[in-house]
Amino acid sequence: MKLLVVGHSVLDFIKSDKEQKISAGGIFYSISALNHLTSSDDEIYLCSQYDNETYNHFKSEFEKVNKKYFQKVEKIPRVHLNLQIGRERHETYENITNNLALDISEFKSFDGILINMITGFDITRDQLTQIRNNYSGIIFIDIHTLSRGLNEDFKREFRVIPEFQGWAKCLDIIQVNQSELYTLSHKKREMEIVEELFSLGFKIICITKGDLGARVYYKNQDEIASYFVAAKKINNPNVIGCGDVFGASFFYSYIRNKNVIDSLTYAVLKAERFVENKLLI
Repeated sequence: MKLLVVGHSVLDFIKSDKEQKISAGGIFYSISALNHLTSSDDEIYLCSQYDNETYNHFKSEFEKVNKKYFQKVEKIPRVHLNLQIGRERHETYENITNNLALDISEFKSFDGILINMITGFDITRDQLTQIRNNYSGIIFIDIHTLSRGLNEDFKREFRVIPEFQGWAKCLDIIQVNQSELYTLSHKKREMEIVEELFSLGFKIICITKGDLGARVYYKNQDEIASYFVAAKKINNPNVIGCGDVFGASFFYSYIRNKNVIDSLTYAVLKAERFVENKLLI
């Protein structure tokens, strides 16, 4: 298979009760997961950005993929993450770069496109519309930081995504966590939001629910069906990158097998193993 991954690379400054560390972040986790999951007949293309100062943090995984759509910038974004147990993490950004440049004329050859909105500015709605107009395959999006606005202090707070219907009409599969779900609509109940999204043309909706597991909604003939996979309890979980691993795993499994339930089960398993020991087995 030939797959395209789109999203910003960021350098993470992670602060928790136990430590503070600097590491590769953003689309790095999606690429790392796919590098572990794909087989010899697969080729991964990456559309992202890099800079000379931080590339060594990303090199181990990025050198394994096709970098035809790689773009050099002076500085990639930096993200300061404050982790608090049982709560959404606090995020502050610096050096947010421009959206990625896309050569959409070449996208027809891909078997699937994974878009991870790492900064929320990775691509614009107009770019997504152009992709959809020129590409009939599966487009998967992890809403990620598109769900958060940017205030004057460069802090990211949840808000309803402006004009989200324009994004929705271009997508096949969407991934959100429990908080991000409520930024897709002014509706207040999960099922009401799900019904609205299906009315806009979605095929599959994945909702990750932290240490509880994940649920997928999909169409079974003319009815909306759902399936839930519980996650096992893990002590001292490594949560940074977990959602990215889940998304890459679901995307890869579904593009290959077109089975919603198997893909959810596979994605939860891979995310569990990553959270447990930062390895994909």
